[in-house]
Amino acid sequence: MASFDNSHITRLTDLINHAVKDVITEYAAVGQAVPSLDTLDPGPFSVPEAMPVRLRKAIQIIEAACAQLSCTVALPGSVLLNKSLEVVTEGHIADLLLDKPQGLTASDLAMRSGLDEAKLTGVMRLLATRHCFKEVQPGVFANNRLSIQLLSTDPIASLVAYVTDEGLRASSYLNETLTNPLGTDDDIPFKRFSGQGLYEYYRTDKGRKQGERVMRAMIAWGDITGKGFLPQAYSWAAQPTKTTFCDVGGGNGWVSIGLVRAHPHIKVVLQDQPQVIEMAKQLWAKEYPSAVEQGKVEFVPFDFLKDTAVEGCDFYYLRSILHNWTNSDCELILNNIRKSMKPSSKLILDEFVLWEAIQAQGSSVDADNASLSHAPEPLLGNYGAGRIRAYSISLHMMNVCGSQERTFSEWVSLCEKCGFTFSKIYEAGDMSLLEFNPTRISGVASVLGTPNILENISDFPGLLSENNLPARLERKWVWP
Repeated sequence: MASFDNSHITRLTDLINHAVKDVITEYAAVGQAVPSLDTLDPGPFSVPEAMPVRLRKAIQIIEAACAQLSCTVALPGSVLLNKSLEVVTEGHIADLLLDKPQGLTASDLAMRSGLDEAKLTGVMRLLATRHCFKEVQPGVFANNRLSIQLLSTDPIASLVAYVTDEGLRASSYLNETLTNPLGTDDDIPFKRFSGQGLYEYYRTDKGRKQGERVMRAMIAWGDITGKGFLPQAYSWAAQPTKTTFCDVGGGNGWVSIGLVRAHPHIKVVLQDQPQVIEMAKQLWAKEYPSAVEQGKVEFVPFDFLKDTAVEGCDFYYLRSILHNWTNSDCELILNNIRKSMKPSSKLILDEFVLWEAIQAQGSSVDADNASLSHAPEPLLGNYGAGRIRAYSISLHMMNVCGSQERTFSEWVSLCEKCGFTFSKIYEAGDMSLLEFNPTRISGVASVLGTPNILENISDFPGLLSENNLPARLERKWVWP
């Protein structure tokens, strides 16, 4: 009998088995079993920052290995992207099923939502097949652990609607935009769809409702990407009293408010558009009034494309800001910050960092530095589907803003052009904190005169091959 090599899938199942044991062990350590999809309880680890490193790593391995295994054995074309989630969020299906563990029939849901019964049944069955909702009896559907997050009161419903509405509508023009470019900076898929840029559209009567929705969506974005990592990932406790933290484009301050709660010796300077700042004042007055009363937060309206940031702050922080903008606009933003910095100031970018989808032979995962090392073989070195969100968001940003997420060397190159020198990178869940200092120039930028310190860079063989990264750049990798 012929012998066949199936190690490419058996090694995946071995990884899954080992990772599942790790998950069970971590839940047992807090006295619980792993929650099933049928429960509505979020479990003991409801936010990313609450998870132990070992558990986070195990989940990444399971997601990556399972997705890779599925794609290996499934027929091509079995993976699809659809707008079914928009149907159920706009139809408030999760709300209709709230407190109904026995479920409702598709006909009942159709009558209450005003949707066609046959078509709604098809949508619900597709989602149940993908484990969002469950079909408890033929044609009878109920909420589960995933669908309960689609309640209209949950910001995640707004995020889902934003991605499946503006995002997918714009994506239908991606191929046309790339294959028949107009040659202008504002030639982006969303503008071809709507006739306007995204932010211009939100200011119109037609787009105002979606603009309000996207503000709620950003709250969910902070939750699912681990905004709570900011107080943990950096040495804030070691900073002196009255350290000033400028939250550039910080919205209503939903990230920096957590920083001040954890480290009350830090003062936040919140900067955004005037109408956003007014919303921020209301949020802080409600959620953290003592910070307002004690002067721990200052609200300063500005436009980061036109105005310089508040001068002389110790830290300038941008979270999920630069991925909205093209390189030329990012340079405007960064230059407006650089002009305001003192020599000791630091720039902190809280963004996704993309890594190459390559396999590194013989690499291993260090439990203490899970994000630093490559994934174990035979997974893709960047954890594949275990970190797919960054790559999906990159394509989404291309569709709606004409921008994209960036690699490590692209971040360094962009900031160098604006007078910054890379210092350190810190893990912050799926995202990273990239720390930069103002470049001290003496004839030639000092970054080219630094010693060749390559700590742990060998784990990323593609990093030094990119032409726009100085080969003698000093890199210091620090992980909490």
